[in-house]
Amino acid sequence: MGSSAPSAAPVDALIIGAGVVGTAIARALAQYELSCTVAEAGNDVGTGTTKANTAILHSGFDAVPGSLESRLVRRGAELLRPYAAQAGIPLERTGALLIAWTPEQAAQLPEIEDKARANGYLAARQIPADQLYAREPHLGPGALAALEIPDESIICPWTTPLAYAIEAVQAGVRLELRTRMLAVALADGMHEVRTSKGLLRCRWLINAAGLESDHIDAMFGGSTFTIQPRRGELIVFDKLARPLVNTILLPVPTLQTKGVLVAPTVYGNVLLGPTAEDVPDRSDTATTAAGLSSLLDSGRRILPELVEEEVTATYAGLRAATEHRDYQIRIDAGRRYVCVGGIRSTGLTASLGIAEYVVEQLGAAGLTLKERGATVPPIMPYIGQAGTRPYQDPARIAADSAYGHIVCHCERVTRGEILDALAGPLPPADLDGLRRRTRAANGRCQGFYCGATVASLLRDRADVRSW
Repeated sequence: MGSSAPSAAPVDALIIGAGVVGTAIARALAQYELSCTVAEAGNDVGTGTTKANTAILHSGFDAVPGSLESRLVRRGAELLRPYAAQAGIPLERTGALLIAWTPEQAAQLPEIEDKARANGYLAARQIPADQLYAREPHLGPGALAALEIPDESIICPWTTPLAYAIEAVQAGVRLELRTRMLAVALADGMHEVRTSKGLLRCRWLINAAGLESDHIDAMFGGSTFTIQPRRGELIVFDKLARPLVNTILLPVPTLQTKGVLVAPTVYGNVLLGPTAEDVPDRSDTATTAAGLSSLLDSGRRILPELVEEEVTATYAGLRAATEHRDYQIRIDAGRRYVCVGGIRSTGLTASLGIAEYVVEQLGAAGLTLKERGATVPPIMPYIGQAGTRPYQDPARIAADSAYGHIVCHCERVTRGEILDALAGPLPPADLDGLRRRTRAANGRCQGFYCGATVASLLRDRADVRSW
């Protein structure tokens, strides 16, 4: 995994991209007698669009009826809920309320409810203002009605792709990090893929490259979509704000955007965002004064007390928007190429559904799929707020005192958790990777207190158990 030079021995399938979609496909293929490699340009799993989103497990109520996205979001949610329970991925069924603030928005609620039913989601129902305020007493004044969507949930966007990747790697998939695809050619019936670390050869190439998926598609003659990066800025409020909101608070969407929401997180914080701004630079994840100001203005209307709370962090993510309103998934059997592009904010929810669909398409296109046997989901370290953390577990502390030694006091992360992450099957390459595995340095002080200790552990990882 992640060697200095990738092997040039041919594999059955090469997946470009180790985001939540690429790792889900790798996990699915690992259940068959196939050789598979995942090549990722970043230094870790889930470093692109996957790591910076609103962390919601969608019900698919508002997808375009009849679209591929609608189908795969619904199927993905069906698969991910039990998978999260098996793997210990933090997941909370909070429900959501889609709120109408104007008569025009209230008039759209029946249409949105009809759309939900057309998408196979039958639990949505309209509630009047008095019931809305009984559910959310801190809501700003002036809300007229809402559509209740009881199955919307919050999930950990970091643990999910890590679980997929670990399961795939433990089943024999090779993961090549820091490996950017540069060019591809066909030779002797094989794709020869030139990367930043050397040559990779494969029979089938699966493009799950997120923001770069159109560029890779162009290498195969594709020109049906163009990625237009859409930046979404978000504000994370302190855990003291958590009692202000019980459910995900959604706006009535427009044709351009789903709008600004307020949502609890599985880490005990409250999220406000995102903005929606098309940007030319596919690496531009900077927050802006204008963007954050607009979010605070929206938050002041939705939940006035929220904007008085302490801000823990701000961040921005880029969504792989295209000129189309649907996923861009297609298979070219003649070239043995699969494009999985245009996967936007619903990709986390749909990931297992997408993976299942891609494998079905590969089988129909001629790839021999001989079952090896079901792979086993790993038991992931629990980093949510609703369950029992190691510092709260007397038996675990009695077995190893490192779980009683808190290093990051803001997030209650222990020495034992950090050591486990550094010695795990897919260890972090840097502080950001450690944050995603443990929450260390993610709290209010943003590493001011624990930063030196955490940096020392990262630097001395070869001898971490002696610390």
